[in-house]
Amino acid sequence: MSPADSAPSAEPAASAAPPVGGASPLGGSGCPRPETLAVHPPHVEITGSRPLGVPLHQGHVFAFDSADALAAAFTATDAFMYSRHGNPTVRTLEDAVARLEGGAAGLSFASGMGAVNAVLLGLLGSGDHVIAQTCLYGGTYAVLTDLATRWGVDVTYVSGTDPEEVRAALRPETRLLYLETVANPTTRVSDLPALAAVAAEAGVPVAVDNTFASPLLCRPIDHGADIVVHSATKYLSGHADVLGGVVVFKDAELYHRVRHHSVEQGASTDPFAAWLTLRGMQTLSLRMERQCASAADLAARLSAHPAVAAVRHPALASHPDRAVAERLLPAGGGGVISVDLAGGREAGRTFVEAVRLASLSVSLGDVKTLVMHPASTSHHQLDAAALAAAGIGPGTVRISVGIEHVEDLWEDLEQALGKAGTL
Repeated sequence: MSPADSAPSAEPAASAAPPVGGASPLGGSGCPRPETLAVHPPHVEITGSRPLGVPLHQGHVFAFDSADALAAAFTATDAFMYSRHGNPTVRTLEDAVARLEGGAAGLSFASGMGAVNAVLLGLLGSGDHVIAQTCLYGGTYAVLTDLATRWGVDVTYVSGTDPEEVRAALRPETRLLYLETVANPTTRVSDLPALAAVAAEAGVPVAVDNTFASPLLCRPIDHGADIVVHSATKYLSGHADVLGGVVVFKDAELYHRVRHHSVEQGASTDPFAAWLTLRGMQTLSLRMERQCASAADLAARLSAHPAVAAVRHPALASHPDRAVAERLLPAGGGGVISVDLAGGREAGRTFVEAVRLASLSVSLGDVKTLVMHPASTSHHQLDAAALAAAGIGPGTVRISVGIEHVEDLWEDLEQALGKAGTL
């Protein structure tokens, strides 16, 4: 063998196998070096089948083939280039909730308060006026209070049951009517059709927090709402493993107004959280059916207990908004019960600490039953006068009913009431 025959070749053989996964990411036919291969794994294209589950697009940035296409993606709503602006998994969640609510489009956020802030900050400016119901989630109340203090956004609070209150509160500078389908934590039910009709006459958009009801029990857009807000952390995901929020819009104009601001605010949804929410939503109807039935059963039993001063659940004949609930919530009154204990604040504290099967925890809508004392937790931002106006007493406790067997739940609540009733 000559020296020329034994020398190593300077070029790869023409018959060398192409790199695994297809053409070189560098554009040539040769195989890149290991350091480059590690950075550029092959992309698998699916043909002839489709994934049964929703794919998780965890990557936050997308590549383009042309500079013009990338530039256009910055202002387009149907392109994906950076996950703060949009992500395929997140978009699937937005479209899924919008379809459930009967809306034109949806936006997803990193939390329920991210969703609330997106609506309020996206639609309001200095000098504007908002009409809101008195009994609101404490975080929403805090944002409205902050807007009033720092931005000069004036807020008028109404009961949520009388359309004439809304009519009397309207001003030329009124920009929003903000309601909750089922109020947190009192379970008062807003007369959405009557209130929304008054706002519509004045050209004022209506936003409704539908977290307590979910789109399985009520679709506020069907009753005149323009915007629907959800804490996806609650019933939509349902398993205490997601933080998220979703806003659904009746029309594209409001969607674009809020989206324009929300992209820059940066409260965007993590794709994995969106994926988990979509997975949880597949059992939403089953969970809601069980939770509504158990809550109605427990509310009736609680009403007869001597340690209980009052019980509020939309399925009870004694509920002050029972007639409205029958119209708006025909499939069930929800899974949350508001209970006033006869022994006041100390009885409330004893009760929430005495439960064993249920958990002392914030949040609601979980598969597990949760109890809490609103005055010292979710509504701690409210002073005594604001708490009283919202219908929250010192002995009010909120019970979010899970999917456990109702008899096991009653045994737990009954033993806790026995301890609270001795005070």
